[in-house]
Amino acid sequence: MMDSMSDFTDSVKKNLNEIQNMFDEYQKKNFPERSPEFFCLELNGEAGELANAEKKKWKGKDIDESVFCDEAADVLIALMNYVNSRKIKLGDAVHEKLLTIEKKRKFLAEKGMTY
Repeated sequence: MMDSMSDFTDSVKKNLNEIQNMFDEYQKKNFPERSPEFFCLELNGEAGELANAEKKKWKGKDIDESVFCDEAADVLIALMNYVNSRKIKLGDAVHEKLLTIEKKRKFLAEKGMTY
């Protein structure tokens, strides 16, 4: 079990970068090259499908849980394709963002506030 924020953020960085590299290899081997703009639009489309399923559930419609799993997977795949097309190291970016969030969370906690 991780016992510190540093262990957590370091693990996120390492594992996300590794997963991203595997997605990149898979994409390049099996699909045509696409622009970052294409993948950005794809990502937004997939996120919209997930949001639409949540909206339907929120309105009281019976949505099978598998829909959320499928749409969340589509969002992750689209995100991986986008960051790879932009040459963004997602693990590094998330690592830095988590450190920024933690710094702000601690600052607010010292003032008795929540993030």
